[in-house]
Formats: sequence, C-alpha cells, structure tokens
Amino acid sequence: MVATAAPSRLVTAGIATRGTALAIDAAFANLICLVLGALIGLVTSLVGDLRPQWLVALLAAAGWAMIVGGYFALFWAATGQTPGMRLMRLQVVTYSGGRVHFFRALIRLGGLVLSIIPLFAGFLPVLFDDRRRALHDWLARTLVIHVTPSG
Repeated sequence: MVATAAPSRLVTAGIATRGTALAIDAAFANLICLVLGALIGLVTSLVGDLRPQWLVALLAAAGWAMIVGGYFALFWAATGQTPGMRLMRLQVVTYSGGRVHFFRALIRLGGLVLSIIPLFAGFLPVLFDDRRRALHDWLARTLVIHVTPSG
C-alpha cells in the first residue's frame, strides 16, 4: 500500500499510534525469537550442550538482534509497514511519499536503536516537529503516515 496523496497532503502519525505499533511489533518480534529459541533449545538438548556458556549467550544475543532487526528492516523495505503498523494503519514513506528501500530501512533501524537507548528520548521530537518526525525519521529522511483503507 503506497500512499497516493501528494507529499504535502500526507497525514503524519503521532506518538500514541506510533508507540502502539512499536509495542505490537516488539511483541511479535520477540515471540518469533522465543519460538525459535525454544526450537533450538529442544534440538540442542537432544544433541548435547554447547559450551562455554558465554558463547551460548553471545550467539543468543546475536540471533535476537538479527531477528528483531531483520523483522523491522525487511518489513519497512518490502511493504513500508510492519504488522503492528498495518494494524494501526500506518506506513513509512520517504519525504517525497515514495517507497523506503532496504538501505534507508537499515539507516532507520540504526536510528530507532538510538531513539530507544536514552529512555525513548529519540521519540520526543514527534511532539514538537510539524511533520511529527522522530530521530530515526530525521536520519533516514522518512515519514510515518496514516493510510486510509482502499475500497
């Protein structure tokens, strides 16, 4: 679903809808990690334990980061919407209203991490910016807009 309105007429999303979509997506992504971790745990319990424990923790953390990061970046690049954004009827677009490509999605993902680290302070600009952009939107030159259902 790509926005068809002119860029000046795009209706940007506020902090409440964006926060709700992010919470839904965090739950989905972590559920995926939980299921995959349980499957991997089942297989390793049948095969034998991996040692040392720090290696297990490192591999688990790297796997979690890859799954969660891939979840966001791939959905943004493929459809412009994560499942949480789709439920909230939101979409990520470029400033001109176009599609977000994978490299821009990676920049946005890095900015999202930077937005979250200082107690979600990177989202505060949404309250004051006329186009409701957070830190990761500034970095990736994107907007989060409301999408009206077609039909």
